[in-house]
Amino acid sequence: MAKLLIIGSIAAGTSVGAKARRNSEDLEITIYDRDEDISYSGCGIPYFVGGEVAELDELTPRDAAFFKKRYNIDVKTRHNVEAIDHETKTATIRHLDSSETFTDTYDTLVFATGASSIIPPLPGVDLENVFPVRNIRNADAIRRYVDAQAPKRAVIVGGGFIGLEMAEQLTYRGIEVTLVERLAQVMPPLDVDMAKRVSDHLEANGVILRLGESVASFEGEKTARAVVLASGETIETDLVILSVGVKPNTQLAQEIGVTIGQTGAIAVNRQMQTNIEGVYAVGDVAESFSLITGQPLYRPLGSTANKMGRIAGMVITGEAIEHRGILGTGIFKAFDLTVAQTGLTEKEARDAGYDIEVLHNIKPDRPEYLGGKEMVIKAIADRNDGRVLGAQIVGPQGVDKRIDVLATAISFKAKAEDLFHLDLAYAPPFSTTKDPILYTGMALDNAIKRTARLKTPNALMEEVAKGQVFQIIDTRSRAQFEKSHVDGAIHIPLGELRERAQELDPTVPTIVYCNKGVTGNAAQNVLKNLGFRDVCNLSGGNQNYQHIKSCL
Repeated sequence: MAKLLIIGSIAAGTSVGAKARRNSEDLEITIYDRDEDISYSGCGIPYFVGGEVAELDELTPRDAAFFKKRYNIDVKTRHNVEAIDHETKTATIRHLDSSETFTDTYDTLVFATGASSIIPPLPGVDLENVFPVRNIRNADAIRRYVDAQAPKRAVIVGGGFIGLEMAEQLTYRGIEVTLVERLAQVMPPLDVDMAKRVSDHLEANGVILRLGESVASFEGEKTARAVVLASGETIETDLVILSVGVKPNTQLAQEIGVTIGQTGAIAVNRQMQTNIEGVYAVGDVAESFSLITGQPLYRPLGSTANKMGRIAGMVITGEAIEHRGILGTGIFKAFDLTVAQTGLTEKEARDAGYDIEVLHNIKPDRPEYLGGKEMVIKAIADRNDGRVLGAQIVGPQGVDKRIDVLATAISFKAKAEDLFHLDLAYAPPFSTTKDPILYTGMALDNAIKRTARLKTPNALMEEVAKGQVFQIIDTRSRAQFEKSHVDGAIHIPLGELRERAQELDPTVPTIVYCNKGVTGNAAQNVLKNLGFRDVCNLSGGNQNYQHIKSCL
C-alpha cells in the first residue's frame, strides 16, 4: 500500500489527508505534528482571549481520535520530523515527550509545516508577560495571564489583522491598549486613506496608536514593565502582545533541495507540487500567486490553506485540478467597524503598471429608514479594458456581503460595467434599490468611458500643487460650505447652477462636488450639457476630500 506522509496537522495538512482518504482507501496516511493541538482555529484566538469564546476546546473541535475514526488517518502529535532523506524516502522523527527517535518511510511527502510568529531579537523579549499570538498554547497562556494578573495596560506590537483584533478584545476587557506599528499606518494591505479610517476608529475607541515607531527593548526583571521605543519614548505596561507577522517554516524542505520562491515561502506549481517529484507543499509554508497579475503572492490565511490542502489531496489521488490563484481577500472587525479588501490596492495597481480609475463610493448598506449605515467603498479598475482590479470597504455593517460580491466578480474578470448588471437581492431590510455595488459599477464605468469623469482628492491636490488651475464648485448648501469646503472652491448650489453658469469659464477645467458624490454628478451633467469641455466630479465629495487631506 502506498504511503502518504504529511508534516503538519492544522488547516492544510488535515485537508490533504481528508481529501486523499475520501478519494482512496488504498493509501496509508500518517500526519506528524510537533504541536499538541491539531486542526484548530488560529483566527479565533483573540476572541478566546477576550472571552467571546468561552472555552479553548471550542477552537479545537477535532483531535487525533476523530481523524482515525472518520478517515483512518494516523495523526501523531508531539512528534517532530527532524530530517528527511528523499533518496531513500525516509523521515527521522523524534517523540518530543519521550525523546524516542525512529524512522518512517513514504511514497509521497507533503510539507504543511505552516508558519511561525516572528519574534524580534530585542532585549527583554523573553520576559514572561511578552506573548506571541500563533497557536492554541499561546492563546491559553495569554488568557490565563490576563485572568490571573488583571493587567491594566497592554502594548501590542504590530498593526495587522491579529494585532487589531487583540486591541479590540483587550480593550473590551478593560485594559488600556497602546499599539505600536513600524509603518506609518495600521493594516499594510490597505491604502493609506482607507487605513486612516481604521486608525481614527481605533483611537475613538480608546486605543493609543504609535505609528511609524519601532520597539527598541522591553524593560523589567521577571516581567516587562515598560516598552522602550526607538524614538526614546517609554510606555509603561503590564502585558506585551507580539503580532509583527509570520515567517514560513521552510528549513526542513530546504534541507532536501526544495526551491524557495521569491516571497520566502516554498515555490509550488498549480498542483501544489514542488520542484522535487513526489513532494508537495500547502498552506502557510507555500506561496500562492495573484489571480490578477499572475505574480507570486504570500497571504497566509486559513481559507487559502484549506483550499491548497484539498487540491493537493485531489492531485495525489489522481484527480485533474489546478489552483487558480488568490486575490488576498481579507476581512476583520475593529469594534463596530468592519474592514475588508480584495484584489489590488491603488498603490499595488500603480506599482504593477496599470493605468487605473479610482472611485470612492459612500453609500448606506440599506435604507436609512431601516437602520442603514454608511460604507466607504474604494474600488479600482483598469482604464484600458474596464476590468475591476480591487476594492477596499470600511463600514459598520453590510461590508462582508459587498466584498464577497466584488471578490467573485474580480475572480471572473468582470468589468466595471458588469457590476451594474448584477441581479443582486433587494429588499429594504437588506439593501438599497440600487445596491452600493451597482453604484460602484456605474460610476467606475462612466469614469472609464469618460461620460462622467472622476478626480480623486489626491490627484486634485497634486495637480493644484503643480500649478494647474481649476474652477472648483461646491454644490451644497451654504451651511455645509461654511462648515468645510475644498480649498479654492466657490459656492454655487445645484439649484442655482443653470442660472449662474455664465459666471464660469467653460474652457477652464472644472471640478464639481457635493458631500459624497451624487449631487456632484448631477452638477457635472448640467455643465457638460451647457458646453463645458472638461468637468470632473470629485470622487467621494467633500467628505472624502477632508478625510484624505487629514492623511497628508
